[in-house]
Amino acid sequence: MLTISPKYITDQVGNKISVVPSVKEFETIVEMLEDLEAVRLYDEAKKLGEPAVPFEEAFEMIERLRKKK
Repeated sequence: MLTISPKYITDQVGNKISVVPSVKEFETIVEMLEDLEAVRLYDEAKKLGEPAVPFEEAFEMIERLRKKK
């Protein structure tokens, strides 16, 4: 579980207008969002019902495409 202690920037009246996490908290949040995106993409691919490609084969395909550019 992520525990954060953000700092808030307020306007003259005291309304919160921005949140400032620590660098470590920010990096953790970004990492968690990237993991969630990977899960979302995985779930989306599973719904398509396409056969899975072994990792090594997928990596080789990506490398071939990258070299063509």
